[in-house]
Amino acid sequence: MEQSFEPKIIGFLCNWCSYAGADLAGVSRLQYPPNIRIIRVMCSGRVDPSFVLKALKEGADGVLIAGCHPGDCHYESGNYKAMRRYLYLKKLLKEFGVEDERVRLEWISAAEGARFAQVVTEFTETIRRLGPSKFKEKAASVGKGA
Repeated sequence: MEQSFEPKIIGFLCNWCSYAGADLAGVSRLQYPPNIRIIRVMCSGRVDPSFVLKALKEGADGVLIAGCHPGDCHYESGNYKAMRRYLYLKKLLKEFGVEDERVRLEWISAAEGARFAQVVTEFTETIRRLGPSKFKEKAASVGKGA
């Protein structure tokens, strides 16, 4: 009997654009996989890399960070800060031996409900293809000195 893998995805969505885009997807009754658990943040620039690492350590298989399009940030430059942190995070994940595709950064406006549904669908398929994350076990072995 084959067990199907259902990924656990944490989505950090900015309050002003991406969260509203997710809301529009819901109001519009657009279909997307139910694998994402949304955490609403005031700005994508607020997402510290330690939040992402903690999510992976606690058992998430993937993390989506979504913010306003560049130039549309409510706080002017928060999404640029998110982009710099994202690039740093991808390098860090490679150092840990974790597939960097497990973390994705996207720009989704409040008017892009269809885009939100599309991104979540694509990302869920990417994580499903990668399989369960081994980050939790790797993080636990670091603490044991292995």
